[in-house]
Amino acid sequence: MNERERLISVLRKEPADRRPFICPGGMMTMVVTELMEKIECYWPEAHIDAEKMAALTMAANRLAGIENLGVPFCMTVEAEAMGAEVDLGTKDIEPRVVAYAANSMADMDALSAIDVMSGRAKVCVDAVKILKQKAPDVPVIANLTGPVSLATSLVDPLVYYRALRKDKEAAHALTGRSTESLIAFGDAMLEAGADVLCIADPSATGEIIGREAFGEFVLPYLNEMLDHFRNVFDVPAIVHICGDVRSLGTALADISAEAISVDSVVGIKTLKELIGGKVTMGNISTRLLEKGEPDSVFKSGMNALVSGGVDILAPACGISPKTPIRNIRSLPKAIARTKPQAPCC
Repeated sequence: MNERERLISVLRKEPADRRPFICPGGMMTMVVTELMEKIECYWPEAHIDAEKMAALTMAANRLAGIENLGVPFCMTVEAEAMGAEVDLGTKDIEPRVVAYAANSMADMDALSAIDVMSGRAKVCVDAVKILKQKAPDVPVIANLTGPVSLATSLVDPLVYYRALRKDKEAAHALTGRSTESLIAFGDAMLEAGADVLCIADPSATGEIIGREAFGEFVLPYLNEMLDHFRNVFDVPAIVHICGDVRSLGTALADISAEAISVDSVVGIKTLKELIGGKVTMGNISTRLLEKGEPDSVFKSGMNALVSGGVDILAPACGISPKTPIRNIRSLPKAIARTKPQAPCC
């Protein structure tokens, strides 16, 4: 099987020759400084140039052994398109929001609708087209910020979280506006040829908003997006939620995605109990990937595969730009040492 066939088969719980090793992109970026130096292609230029963006993610596939391609490399594209001010960072620092688009929950007129034909949104769409042409056998993952995480990039997070309790109408309005733009951006990347969707919503962790608010402000909007993309494009989807998701109980099982990815604080066995029959993904510590030695990373991968029985091996969050390539390459070596198991049977 090629890498595209393998990932899609595992996500759909169809037979596959082995389990995949991926790092989707977006919040879970796979680009490290060592890769940039090897191909002489760097951030921040690659955030605004489709050819360079495509070149970096292809280098992660070719040189680091990550079995997917994915764009963008951050969680600021949508916020910038909707009016936030973004610092694109450096070769060692990812882009970040430096000024919110709205001053208050009532300031909805300050928000723009995302234009997928301009700015960095168009760069991502063009990069997907390049990737589909140059690497048709490698799965291209379209990465989106989750609705709550986008909302907290458009207005001060404390203001948004306060509204979840004290001004629910305004919170629903902002989360709904965020969802509309995310669907438009996702549509554009999927129309360009992306094979898989990944939504990361780190600001929606149950540790911050609680189980009740998760049910009211996270599940409906996530599922609106997921159901739309499934109905229109029939693509499988991954959702990543940060933090200790045990506080959410079995609410993760209600997310309308094929696979759930979690932080390293949550064990794979626990994740399986929380999400029912969904595909599990994760959850190698990114601190270990950055600071550890290849043998330790290999052992962690083996533990996730053999003891945890994870379906898709992946980092638990975004890889630090300082992570050595040799550590990343230890994870596909772990897969090579294990036998296929359900759902890859």
